[in-house]
Amino acid sequence: MRITYGTHALGNLVDRALERVWIERTVAEPEDTETDPKHPERRRAYRSVPERDGRMLRVVYVPTEDGVHIVTAFFDRSRRRPREVAV
Repeated sequence: MRITYGTHALGNLVDRALERVWIERTVAEPEDTETDPKHPERRRAYRSVPERDGRMLRVVYVPTEDGVHIVTAFFDRSRRRPREVAV
């Protein structure tokens, strides 16, 4: 899968101290996904990042013919990882 980064996403790598591997892992193996309500052509992928104490990373991307184009990525404070229920 080919992954390209937009200007905003590249800025977030530096400004928010994100690692490309976290972003790429989130897109490849998300814990949850949804369509962006304001931009239906975009997808949101979520995944907890163990290297950052399990915080939830949101990656917004546009699917392309041969991969994805990353629009932005950031830790989503309003999103929590689902708790596992003991049986």
